Amino acid sequence: MYGTEGVILRNVDALDARILLAVDDDPDATSLALAKRLGIARNTLHARLQRLQAAGAVREFSRRVDPAALGYGLVAFVSVALSQTTGRRATAALADFPEVIEMHSTTGEADLLLKVVARDTADLHRISGELLAVPDVVRTSTVISLREELPVRTRALIERAADQRHPW
Repeated sequence: MYGTEGVILRNVDALDARILLAVDDDPDATSLALAKRLGIARNTLHARLQRLQAAGAVREFSRRVDPAALGYGLVAFVSVALSQTTGRRATAALADFPEVIEMHSTTGEADLLLKVVARDTADLHRISGELLAVPDVVRTSTVISLREELPVRTRALIERAADQRHPW
């Protein structure tokens, strides 16, 4: 498993997972309170959290903020086809758009899949035009999300990792 910085992570063990669940349950809890709740030393908790953060296993707090709370209530997915000879340069330019909140390299007809937020359809039209104007972007295709049926979630996976009876 790789973290966001390319650091190789070992699998999260049951104690790491229990720590992550405790932080998820009470993100404002002090290290001392979390350590007491988990029955571990505060230094153990602190060292494990630092290691998980350094490896990219724990992502930044801003990922928990709903873009709609900032006025970006419209979500769209934009497939981007890049020039096959020079297109990789476009990735950095596309990442510079604040409205692009996720970007994935993909297989198939498109090279990238972007998750984009906008204030409304007129704003999405503006963003789409700006994305298409990025050098080496050949074409885009946009799909508007009508409703989020299931938000990004990892808690069930963390709970599975915390269950020491689960065979690895």
